[in-house]
Amino acid sequence: MSSRINLLGALAATVLVILAMSMFTVDQRQYAVVFQLGEVKRAIAEPGLYFKVPMVQNVRYFEKRIITLDNAEPERFITSEKKNVLVDSYIKWRIVDPKLYYISVGGDESRAKTRLNQTVNAGLREEFGKRTVHDVVSGEREKIMDKMREKADADARKIGVQIVDVRLKRVELPTEVSEAVYRRMEAERKRVANELRSEGSAEAEKIRADADRQREIIVAEAYRDAQKIKGEGDAKATNTYAQAFGQNAEFYAFYRSLEAYRGSFKSRNDVLVVEPGSEFFKYMKSAGRGNDKGK
Repeated sequence: MSSRINLLGALAATVLVILAMSMFTVDQRQYAVVFQLGEVKRAIAEPGLYFKVPMVQNVRYFEKRIITLDNAEPERFITSEKKNVLVDSYIKWRIVDPKLYYISVGGDESRAKTRLNQTVNAGLREEFGKRTVHDVVSGEREKIMDKMREKADADARKIGVQIVDVRLKRVELPTEVSEAVYRRMEAERKRVANELRSEGSAEAEKIRADADRQREIIVAEAYRDAQKIKGEGDAKATNTYAQAFGQNAEFYAFYRSLEAYRGSFKSRNDVLVVEPGSEFFKYMKSAGRGNDKGK
């Protein structure tokens, strides 16, 4: 009886061991690839509990999440101007076909990274060779990244990998190139500034010339109007004098003589040299004779 119990216990233990060896779980962050005698039998992408043939089949797990490939040192590329630039980039990738991934690179992540790095570097070298320093630094940076993502992804699909993103973290010029570029940029800015100053000076001269012309026109028109008004005033004054002269010629002559006396004898220091018998003293003489007659 005891031997039968021992046999059943041993059998149960064996079944449990075999069952434990037959089961495996797949995490949501992993792929599972089932091998049978070194040959890929199936790839599992969904998480859960699965079974395999013990002692015959084995399971390998591969990362399902996005992996970052970040180069430790910047790469040196040459632009269309034959100038060197230092490029620091990184790649975001993930496995989408674990079976093809294993067949292509043996499931070795370092080999996959080497393949992807070579693909991206070759593409960047080609894209940078078509563009100037200005284009790769700022002008067409986004365009370069978009093209590289498309090209790298097309190649990565051959090994069961998807390129999620390719980014240029930093694009710098070597020290010797930076100084030359800065000098050229400074000269270019000075040239533009001189052109703007020249254009400004020419525009200022044009404005001044136009202002001078307008001033001359305004002064000439004002002088013309003033002369016209003055002429009209003189004509009216002459007409008024003529009418007054016509009404009483003697009084008019007397009034004009008084105006002349007032203008000639404004100050005691004024000196007037005139012949005593001049018509200028006509009314002075008559005024004197009138006083004598009264006495």
